[in-house]
Amino acid sequence: MSTPVVASAVTIRKLTPADFDAVVAIDAATEGRTRREYVERRLDAARREPTLHAQFGAEDGSGLIGCMLGRVLAGEFGRDRPALRLEMMGVRADRRGTGVGRALFDAMQAWARRHDIAEVRTSARWRQTPILAWFDALDFELAHDLIVDCAVAGHAEEPVSERDVASPDNAMREISYGGTEANDHERLARDLGNVRSMTAADLDAVVRIDRTVSGRDRRGYISARFGEAMDNASVRVSLVACSDGIPAGYLMARADLGDFGRTAPVAVIDTLGVSPDYARRGYGRALLSQLFANLDALRVERVETIVPQMDLELLGFLYAAGFAPAERLSFVRPIAKAA
Repeated sequence: MSTPVVASAVTIRKLTPADFDAVVAIDAATEGRTRREYVERRLDAARREPTLHAQFGAEDGSGLIGCMLGRVLAGEFGRDRPALRLEMMGVRADRRGTGVGRALFDAMQAWARRHDIAEVRTSARWRQTPILAWFDALDFELAHDLIVDCAVAGHAEEPVSERDVASPDNAMREISYGGTEANDHERLARDLGNVRSMTAADLDAVVRIDRTVSGRDRRGYISARFGEAMDNASVRVSLVACSDGIPAGYLMARADLGDFGRTAPVAVIDTLGVSPDYARRGYGRALLSQLFANLDALRVERVETIVPQMDLELLGFLYAAGFAPAERLSFVRPIAKAA
């Protein structure tokens, strides 16, 4: 079966602020609900960081007929090379099936090649048959990553046993929620350390911790996420756990209503790290506990992250904290080389 040919009158170009209303309308028709705030955030993010966003529109004589939005993953989920995440796409109903989506994706591939990006990543719920069929037509494959998630409700106030955090023989291990016993000295996990919102003054300490954990200097990525947190704290939730005033660990997450098939606000953990000097003392659990509390206040219902299948230690930590495999699947497609 041959791919439909896009009429020559169709032009593929970068999106501009003037396209906002048209993008919102196309997206609302595609998703069955309006996501005006989400679209506004994505377009605003591209204006703030143009080198990290690929946003294209397709137009003909009648106006905008399709759009596609992507964002560069520079260091999220422990990634050691950049990838382009396909966040959103839509084609006006009367132009579907005419190759507009393929033309937009080809433009995105060309942009990725110019920026030395080797692959496109995305995700969708396994029940979203039309989107999955479209991914298949574009030669996406299942990625070797697991998407895990957890409901926020019920975790923000989850206590831990005092003896899990204070007794000398347990001082060097991560807090366990596996037991069912309780006592009169229960505390919230986030009470284990001074967990607070990140500030600009934390940048060097976070970069140092990240370098120790990842083995790479990712100052550029960390700095960009810091800037995002300072500009839009209601969307990004970034935390630091301190011991005697010294940062011992950090967590970066963002809350969004978007991507394919999301029907409620979801927070995505991009990065989580604890200095080896403070490992297995509960700081990771303290950060998660505070994250749940913050998300509960923002009325975000779920939190998710992406973990390599073979990172059994991280998966074990997250499963112990209440995470489980999500209904969303992760997909990847290598960028085709230029002809």
